[in-house]
Amino acid sequence: MHEKPKTIIEANKSKTFFDFKEFWRYKDLLYFMVLRDVTVLYKQTVLGFAWAVINPLFQIVVFSVIFGSLVGVKPDMNNMPYPIFSCLAVIPWNYFSNSLNASGSSLITANSIISKVYFPRIIFPLVPVLSKLVDFSISFLILIGMMIYYKYQPGFNVLYVLLPLILAIVTSAGLGFWFSALSVQYRDFKFALSFMLPLLMYVAPVAFPASTVLNKLGPTAFHIYALYPMVGAIEGMRCCFSVGKEMPFNLLLIGYSSAFVIFFTGLWYFKKTEKYFADIA
Repeated sequence: MHEKPKTIIEANKSKTFFDFKEFWRYKDLLYFMVLRDVTVLYKQTVLGFAWAVINPLFQIVVFSVIFGSLVGVKPDMNNMPYPIFSCLAVIPWNYFSNSLNASGSSLITANSIISKVYFPRIIFPLVPVLSKLVDFSISFLILIGMMIYYKYQPGFNVLYVLLPLILAIVTSAGLGFWFSALSVQYRDFKFALSFMLPLLMYVAPVAFPASTVLNKLGPTAFHIYALYPMVGAIEGMRCCFSVGKEMPFNLLLIGYSSAFVIFFTGLWYFKKTEKYFADIA
């Protein structure tokens, strides 16, 4: 009997840390995969993209009732109503949570493609990181509506809005590289991620101001706390829309330092294990 022909799928033998030229050749594929991810998500729903507003709106209402009214958490932003204070945390957190959750399982859900054709595997975890920016943008309709309702006008810090957003993107991408590569080899990480995300939300300053950690635990603990990049992303987003509140550049700097370490180590581990994906996905 003749043996069936075997097809070996492998990446280019590049000695560089990251082959940007190869990645750039597949930019159109990345674009269409992001477009597909956006359209397929809400394709068979009645309300469609309205869910990008409904989901965070319910979260904001719950946070405002429980923490704003019952617990009595006071925002440390000048005259900022708690619903707006909560909204400016829920929007970036939802982006981070949703993109990381989808990115972490992206290689597992695409196992049939991985074993048939080659293109840069880094595209898979990057697709949710980029596609979830659409939900992030739509969610800002809630913020605009709340600012109109409360007659709240942000200051000039709004010009810095890209700083916390890029921090959230880099963090999501870096952790997405780690969890997507680890989940292919050890499926436990897929379940661990679902368990970790609620814990990461409670640790992040979503329901309370980050200054609470500074006031209760001191500056050393506060700077250690800032190593969690979403602290700078959330606090930075709030300060962008505050009035008379200085931007927390120290938190952003610490957060960016930590985020870039996560990003580049995640990219290194992803490229190191990439050659095994087709065999074990």
